[in-house]
Amino acid sequence: MIDKRKKVKVANVNPSYLYFKRFVDCVCALLGLIVLSPLFLIIMLLIKVGEPEAPVFFKQLRVGKNGKEFYMYKFRSMCVDAENQLDGLLNQNDVDGAMFKMKNDPRVTRVGRFIRKTSLDEFPQLWNVLKGDMSLVGPRPPLLKEVNQYTSYDKQRLTVTPGCTGLWQISGRNGLSFDQMVELDLQYIENLSLMNDIKILLKTVRVVFKGDGY
Repeated sequence: MIDKRKKVKVANVNPSYLYFKRFVDCVCALLGLIVLSPLFLIIMLLIKVGEPEAPVFFKQLRVGKNGKEFYMYKFRSMCVDAENQLDGLLNQNDVDGAMFKMKNDPRVTRVGRFIRKTSLDEFPQLWNVLKGDMSLVGPRPPLLKEVNQYTSYDKQRLTVTPGCTGLWQISGRNGLSFDQMVELDLQYIENLSLMNDIKILLKTVRVVFKGDGY
C-alpha cells in the first residue's frame, strides 16, 4: 500500500554533483546531436515519405522542474490529428491514474511503430537537454492536464529536472501503473547521485536494444 502522506526527502547532494550533471548533459547532448545527425536525416526522410504534407517533428507542452512549462520535442510517430482522436480512446487507457498509455495505439504510423520500438522518436529531446529544459536522467515530464490531476504527493516528482530516461523506463515502463511510476521517480529523487545516474543510463541502453517495456 502506498503511503500518500509521505513527504519525500530529496537527497542532500553536493553542489558539485549538480554542476557535473549539467556538464555531462551538455557534452553528451551536443555530441549526440552531431554524431547522430545522419541517422536523424534518414528518420526525417522516412517520415516525409510516409506523410509528405505532415511535419517531421512533434512538439508538446510539458511540465518540468517546479512546474515550469516547456515544449518537448520528438520525431512525429503519430498521425497528424492524433490529439483530436485522444478523447475517443481514453476508455482504452492501459494504465490507471493521471497518465494515458495504449499498447496498440491506432494513431501510431508505420514508421512511428519502428521509431517508438527503438526509442528513436525520443532523440530530438537531446535539444531539450542542451537547452536545460531536461536532463539525460530524471522523471519523465508530464502533460499539464496530467499535473492538474496530481495529488500533492504526486507533485513531488516535479522537484527535480525531468529526464529523457529514468527508473520508470528501465523498470517496465508501459507495464507499470501510474502509482508505480511515481514511486520509482520519488525513489530516484531520494537517492540522487552520479553513480545512480550512470547505472540508469547503462540500463537504458540495454532496455532500448532489447525493446523491453515498449
